[in-house]
Amino acid sequence: MGAGLISLIGIVAYIWFRFQRVEYGLAAVVALIHDVLVTLGMIAISAYVVHGIPALAAALMIEKFQISLAIVAAFLTIIGYSLNDTIVVFDRIREVKGKSPQLVAETINVSINQTLSRTLLTSLTTLLSVVLLYVLGGDGIHGFAYALVIGVIVGTYSSIFVASPALLWMSNRAHGVTSKPGS
Repeated sequence: MGAGLISLIGIVAYIWFRFQRVEYGLAAVVALIHDVLVTLGMIAISAYVVHGIPALAAALMIEKFQISLAIVAAFLTIIGYSLNDTIVVFDRIREVKGKSPQLVAETINVSINQTLSRTLLTSLTTLLSVVLLYVLGGDGIHGFAYALVIGVIVGTYSSIFVASPALLWMSNRAHGVTSKPGS
């Protein structure tokens, strides 16, 4: 627990240093926590699917996955993958923002549109490899591949739909900007 907390603080510090704003680091950590929790939740749900819907479990090759060293390695891989993708999006946001004092939704929208093809191509290539590992891999790697399949999917959407809105929200709060309902 302590090592995890120190790692998160280190991530925030590094991204803060790199982007010159603490909001970037905090938003990235929010996305990382989201990714790990969703993947952990899907591992927990696997046991319910195996017992509750055995036909679906058999069709999707889902087992009652349990936390093991391979699953922990998958979590660390997911963290690295998601953090890399988030930093790519944040770097583009910083470039598009330029010297503008305020981060606005339009800047984030343009930045995401500019990086979307790269994000999707990287994710689809990685997902293809991991799905093949899941389907063709042996018993020892099956849980690892399952966690990575979930993690790649979640990590891809989280840099767009979790980290970027969190960055906008934190940046607006830091500048004292409040949004009106419905806007």
